[in-house]
Amino acid sequence: MKYCAFLRGVNVKGTNMKMADVCQVFKDAGMKEVSSVLASGNIVFSSDKKAGDLKIILEKAMSERFGYEAFLFVKSQEETEMYWNSIPFEKDDNFHLYAFVGMPGIEHILMDEFQKASRTENEKGIIVNDIFYWRVPKGNTLDSTFGKVLGKKSLKDRFTSRNVNTFEKVLKKMG
Repeated sequence: MKYCAFLRGVNVKGTNMKMADVCQVFKDAGMKEVSSVLASGNIVFSSDKKAGDLKIILEKAMSERFGYEAFLFVKSQEETEMYWNSIPFEKDDNFHLYAFVGMPGIEHILMDEFQKASRTENEKGIIVNDIFYWRVPKGNTLDSTFGKVLGKKSLKDRFTSRNVNTFEKVLKKMG
């Protein structure tokens, strides 16, 4: 089965790694057809194992190789297609659109955080097919109250975010 592992915290805040090295860790852990998409930690691969088992194997391998507490979220090709096909917002050059990949139920925690946060004009959050999507005006991502949730230590093992365009690139690599 084809999968994508979405790594959290790669090439930010001092956790720097080359994607070729990350791909080698995946190969050494027994994954097949391994390749990376962008430098933000999206690794496409094949395996006969279940996603839950892969998460444990790959987090351990990444932590050991790079000396940090690795968090990643493994999604099948079908699940990854859902992220791309469920985008609730129209493309608009004035906004960034993000989808959040994570543990089951994280979308409700994110929605609660979003509803508590002060928002900029036209900033929106919505859940579609158990996926939380966020639309934020360009230039406001890190300054927005909700944007600060992305770095909350209490949630670091629960989710990661991607610009929605990443899912299109991942799906092209998956074939």
